[in-house]
Amino acid sequence: MTTPFVTLIVAMRNEQRHIARCVESLLQQNYPVDRLEVLFMDGRSTDNTRDIVNGLVKSRELFSVIDNPGRIQSIAWNLGIERARGNVIGIVSGHSELATDYVSQAIETLLRTEADLVGGPACAESESVVGEAIAMAMSTPFGVGGAEFRYAQEERVVDTVFMGICWRALYERVGGFDTEMVRNQDDELSYRILESGGRIICNPRIKSVYRNRATLKSLWTQYFDYGRWKVRVMQKHREQMRPRHFIPFLFVSTLSASTLVPPVFAAISTTYAAATLGMSAHLARKNRRLDVLPYLPAAFAILHVGYGLGFLKGLVQFRAKWNDKTSQAPVFAPLA
Repeated sequence: MTTPFVTLIVAMRNEQRHIARCVESLLQQNYPVDRLEVLFMDGRSTDNTRDIVNGLVKSRELFSVIDNPGRIQSIAWNLGIERARGNVIGIVSGHSELATDYVSQAIETLLRTEADLVGGPACAESESVVGEAIAMAMSTPFGVGGAEFRYAQEERVVDTVFMGICWRALYERVGGFDTEMVRNQDDELSYRILESGGRIICNPRIKSVYRNRATLKSLWTQYFDYGRWKVRVMQKHREQMRPRHFIPFLFVSTLSASTLVPPVFAAISTTYAAATLGMSAHLARKNRRLDVLPYLPAAFAILHVGYGLGFLKGLVQFRAKWNDKTSQAPVFAPLA
């Protein structure tokens, strides 16, 4: 079989802190250089992101920087799909660094499993103590529930995946990314794939590192937005929702309501604090990183409460759209 021509699409905007390592990891792929195209979709960065990328890729004919006037990720990926020459397409975060065999492993998995979409786990890392605490919290079921793509250690079927790779034909069949979705774009796409009878595989051999948020404030913003936009995903794909998706919202709602009955509030908050402190101590000891211990409880609380309050915000913000399942995802024509 002919080696598939692969196009990777990097969505980036003001990524000067991380983008060089992302680009270098793409340049070092062990996949044939004449079969790997990389499109850097720049959302009109106001820092040095674009100059950094241009300087690093000038010697690679199939690596190019393209303007994304829409700025958001879903538009970047759709523009990239439209421009892509590959019959296999993958999306890449500007915060990520790919293992040397990332593309090779993804192609092997795609061919072997015949899955519709494949990817690896989101292995979070950071260079700061607070960032490491956040990375640890995000890599546990206690922190992110059933989001198996964040901590999977063996190949398995999942309901969504980090930086998915698929045949171009998938986008021709189910459409691209819904441009209404400012967040949770890949989540929403995954649900359309599942609804079409597709299968999604997470394989830990498809290795990459994700540079997660480095401050508690930025983590709060991220997870509040995840919770908020999850409501819109739910409205469009109600049959894909699972009980675990509602747990943070139910926790926040129950905790808030219990303030009217002080003994109940004390019982719930004490139980939660004990569980959070216990998990934090376990992770710090397991990873031999006692320096992260002061920040782990806060990271867990933000993951749960931030998402729950964001979900509540979404219920209010999108209350008029309960029956609106309209998709703003373009369908792409086959390659000529």
